[in-house]
Amino acid sequence: MSEELIFYTNPMSRGRITRWMLEEVGAPYRTEILDYGTTMKDADYLAINPMGKVPAIKHGDKVVTECAAICAYLADAFPEAGLAPAPQDRADYYRWLFFAAGPVEAVLADASLGVKPTADQERMVGYGSLAAVSDALERAVKGKRYIAGDRFSAADVYVAFQIDWAMHSGVFEKRQAFIDYCTHLNERPACRRVAEIDGPVPS
Repeated sequence: MSEELIFYTNPMSRGRITRWMLEEVGAPYRTEILDYGTTMKDADYLAINPMGKVPAIKHGDKVVTECAAICAYLADAFPEAGLAPAPQDRADYYRWLFFAAGPVEAVLADASLGVKPTADQERMVGYGSLAAVSDALERAVKGKRYIAGDRFSAADVYVAFQIDWAMHSGVFEKRQAFIDYCTHLNERPACRRVAEIDGPVPS
């Protein structure tokens, strides 16, 4: 018997990234919907994620939190889904998966909160500036179907979701390279199922 896979989420959260990844994997999973300020802070869930944040997964006795870690874990746990390049070909895969987890996550949070570092502070923050992050991502996806080689991977799940959300919320300009990259990925059946299950993307 395979190990049970449990997905902890809220539809209005980054859990949508994990949902997309789970749908790409194709393994059966059970969803636990948690509410902000209540069940996310209950003792039972804090035992899963002491931060009281979603998403998280529990796979048998293994717990994984943080979207990038979940994407990477699921790609490795279910290799038959083909969501990670061969080990010797993972440089771009790791680079952009964790670029999205680091500079992109940070700049999107700051921009959404109205935080803009001064020129001196840009040297201190990992993302530098919103323009620097946007330009780096534009160069990474321009003219490409996938961000890490010639096949779809877990890195595309994370990067495409972040770019799409950033454009939807008005943080990123709707640059043609972003639109081209996200449009065909959003048409993937697994991505379409996320919208059917969790509803429209929150802005």
